[in-house]
Amino acid sequence: MVINVFWILLFASTFIVFATLAWYFGFRGLTANLEARRARIEQGLKDADSARRDRDAAADQRQVILAEARKEANDILARSQKMSDEAREQGLAETRAEIERLRQQAVAEIDGERQRALADVRSQVAELALQAAGKVVGETMTGPRERRLVDEFLAQVSAVPPSGSGTN
Repeated sequence: MVINVFWILLFASTFIVFATLAWYFGFRGLTANLEARRARIEQGLKDADSARRDRDAAADQRQVILAEARKEANDILARSQKMSDEAREQGLAETRAEIERLRQQAVAEIDGERQRALADVRSQVAELALQAAGKVVGETMTGPRERRLVDEFLAQVSAVPPSGSGTN
């Protein structure tokens, strides 16, 4: 085996030229590309971590908003129930007042009718008494004196309690 220095130097210089050209055209940008890629990956990880924190914060905020909405819905429901109960009670009170007013009006009408009926009966009794007295006396009693006497009699009769309710 013979060592030929010329060929060794030639191969060595070709290798150095090839390595320099490969580094210049291929590997020189490789480190910059790798560094840029590493920076993009780190930024992506930071963005993902930030997005996860934002998502967690949004989920917490959503839970708070849902709790507030439930509380507000319960408050609205309680207020509407209270207003409904108050309206029902007010309606019942108004109905009771109307019933009482109608009852009092009916009692007043009945009392008025009773008074009119009593006056009518008194008038008829007075006429009958005058006619009966006229037949007993034999002449008709039409004078104002006789009318006054019958009215006084009827007033005394109406002041006396009805039979059966007094003492015998």
